[in-house]
Amino acid sequence: MTITPDSPEAAALAADIAARTDSYFNRTRDILRRFGDREVTYAIFLRRPVISAPRLMAEWLDTAAAARGVRFNCEMRYPEGCWVGAGEPLMYITGSFIQLSDLETLLLQKIGPACVTAHNAYQMCLALPGVAFLAMDARHCAGAEMQDMMAYAVTVGSRAAQAEGAKGFVGGACDGTAHWFDRPGQPSHGLGTMPHSLIGYAGSTLRGAEMFRATFPDEPLTVLVDYFGREISDGLEVCRHFSDLAASGQLSLRLDTHGGRFLEGLDPAESYAVLERHAPGAIRRYRSETELRYLVGTGVSAAAIWHMREALDAAGFPKVHIIVSSGFGVDKCRVMADASAPIDAVGTGSFIPDAWHETYATADIIAYDGQPLVKLGREFLFRRKGETSHHP
Repeated sequence: MTITPDSPEAAALAADIAARTDSYFNRTRDILRRFGDREVTYAIFLRRPVISAPRLMAEWLDTAAAARGVRFNCEMRYPEGCWVGAGEPLMYITGSFIQLSDLETLLLQKIGPACVTAHNAYQMCLALPGVAFLAMDARHCAGAEMQDMMAYAVTVGSRAAQAEGAKGFVGGACDGTAHWFDRPGQPSHGLGTMPHSLIGYAGSTLRGAEMFRATFPDEPLTVLVDYFGREISDGLEVCRHFSDLAASGQLSLRLDTHGGRFLEGLDPAESYAVLERHAPGAIRRYRSETELRYLVGTGVSAAAIWHMREALDAAGFPKVHIIVSSGFGVDKCRVMADASAPIDAVGTGSFIPDAWHETYATADIIAYDGQPLVKLGREFLFRRKGETSHHP
């Protein structure tokens, strides 16, 4: 859709900006109209390392400019997908002070969380480079705008990791955000098979799998096996029933055991014994309490994943894949890598920033009518002599 200054869409956007921006920016605009406009240059930065993910912000800024019949010069110092150091300006935006003053609040909303999410996704993918990831963030998002932002940002971080050899994110769980994960020749649709509620409805794990297969006979089958607390027993029952899928590598078991109990057959002692067989070094080094929980604690631990792999292999199902979920953020992925956990895919929404204050982007004016000037202490935002923009 093309937006013009005299269109209804422009009027609606203007009203939305006025309502959602900080009131002191609206008042600044009124003051500028009385005392005169100046050309200004803003620098936008975050206080922590990130991956540049500016597209949503830049597209919104273009829309706002078109609605006002003006143009802004947006100089990207770090194009999409590039690593950005703490305090480094991501971009410079130059234009009319009257036209830019009330856009600052919304601009910052659209860039900070995206850049931090992209960085989290990048770190997760590099921690487990041989593992495929599925974005399952939708239920944790505060509405559709955040849902779209998280999906976009994940693909930015994933592509940066894929450039370094990681498998990265292969898709998301929702049709509405699937376009961000587009790959040549593949349709845009959400990925996933069944929730716990379907298993409860079916009355057994196997019956839930049968219902799914009857409804979607041509789809690969991924079965949740933790509903009744019989991950091993129910998982093997499913494998035996669908032995053809198990033998052809089209069957996956998903572990989502919650943190209130151990996976079937495990306790603290047995969890240590499992890792002693497969990754002894992982438990012999100093570990924080959180790292130990990821290794040998309740829920989907490294020991739980190895225990499931042992059971599948011993029963003659080496081609059945293991998909894991439940709290797989950056730190948990690193611990899993250290334990060489046999994971085929991770379903996660834990790339959503945990410390939300880290997502706060900041904008400061660094020049008025081309003359450098910034508030004391922010001189680091000035362009350095001879500096050029960074490129991938």
